[in-house]
Amino acid sequence: MTSAIVLGGSRGIGKAISDSLKSIEIDVFAASKKDIDTSDLDSVREFVKNHNQTDILILNTGGPAPKPFHTITEEDWKLYHNQLFLGFCIILQNIKINDGGYIFLISSNIIKEPNPKLIISSAYRAAFAEVFKVLSKEYAQKNISCINIAPGPINTDRTKELIENIKEFEKTLPMKRLGKPEEIGSFVKSIIENNIKYLSGVTINFDGANSNYVF
Repeated sequence: MTSAIVLGGSRGIGKAISDSLKSIEIDVFAASKKDIDTSDLDSVREFVKNHNQTDILILNTGGPAPKPFHTITEEDWKLYHNQLFLGFCIILQNIKINDGGYIFLISSNIIKEPNPKLIISSAYRAAFAEVFKVLSKEYAQKNISCINIAPGPINTDRTKELIENIKEFEKTLPMKRLGKPEEIGSFVKSIIENNIKYLSGVTINFDGANSNYVF
């Protein structure tokens, strides 16, 4: 039976992906923060010791609260360096993805349009996206597809934490609504279910036409 590990799989986008994969009879381990905290490298090492092989890996984690650059502490940088960058690197070094599998990175649209209020997230998500792109060529030799999904405003608790007046914010969006986590779940499911392999090493902007960048 095909197996999947979904980090952050108990809520938001991660849960939507977990539910979608379960619907096509994939054996999903939906890891919550109590299973693995990517900001705690001991937690990461313990997790990969017990979960060292899978067919599908979803790299997904939350990010920091908004903070002006000059108020960011050294501890903040270290914490999110681990959570958004080094923790994922350790995971990829220690979890074997079976040939013909998939790795999905759930990053953010800020990797292309940095947000001054989310400068830590902008920096480390962009850094790991570069690592992921480089590794996609290596994984391709084993027919493993690597897809970076960069969500824009999605209807999750995280978005509600970042935006004070959701209703007013929605009026500014091209589709006049937030994206649904289930839309991302259905996208991941369709890629796997239809065995789409040649779509690899790419970043998918999942933002309802809200971004201004072309590539």
